Amino acid sequence: MIDHPTMPYTALPTLSDEERIAAARTFRDEISSRHTCRMFAPRPVPREVIEAAILAAGSAPSGANHQPWHFAVVSSPGLRHRIRLAAEKEEGEFYAGKAGQEWLDALAPLGTDEDKSYLDVAPWHIVVFGQRRGGIEPGADKKNYYVTESVGIACGFMLAALHRAGLATLTHTPSPMGFLRDICGRPSSETPLMIIVAGLPAEDATIPVYATYKKPLDQVSSWL
Repeated sequence: MIDHPTMPYTALPTLSDEERIAAARTFRDEISSRHTCRMFAPRPVPREVIEAAILAAGSAPSGANHQPWHFAVVSSPGLRHRIRLAAEKEEGEFYAGKAGQEWLDALAPLGTDEDKSYLDVAPWHIVVFGQRRGGIEPGADKKNYYVTESVGIACGFMLAALHRAGLATLTHTPSPMGFLRDICGRPSSETPLMIIVAGLPAEDATIPVYATYKKPLDQVSSWL
């Protein structure tokens, strides 16, 4: 076995079983109140909030601890508008039939369409890229492992952090997404995976009732 430095695992609080159950249920209640928002207020949000959320995402587990992600943060109105135009072009083709009727039927209860005007309104677009090569050292060029899984976990951390900060969020995945690499100036070795849109909700923001339907415990788990 290769010798490697270690340190004590002391990050967790000392809790009783009752406190542990209460803490888990508190987080469950908090995070279950998060819903995708498509109606944002044109109000600024401090950059420090986004920085903290990115660092939270960066603490996620990853294959070989290579942390195979890059977060391109877009706040420029001009770039946000370019993203909107490109996304609406792709989404227009999607909703015109490219998606197939079964997919369109699945989306119908959510009321989504090719109109992505919220991309002009929300103050922050966090464009998430997966890196096929990299490593933990600056400038490293090693193979990365479990990239999609690792980035997915990091995005979950980020959404939780943004929600805790009182921001509305939306995960947007236009297909194809190559235009995001061009707009954000990222290399061809990186794959755009999603845009996390963040900001304050509009005063009259609503969500589809359908989005509040979540599967119960007995449908999403088995106990062996």
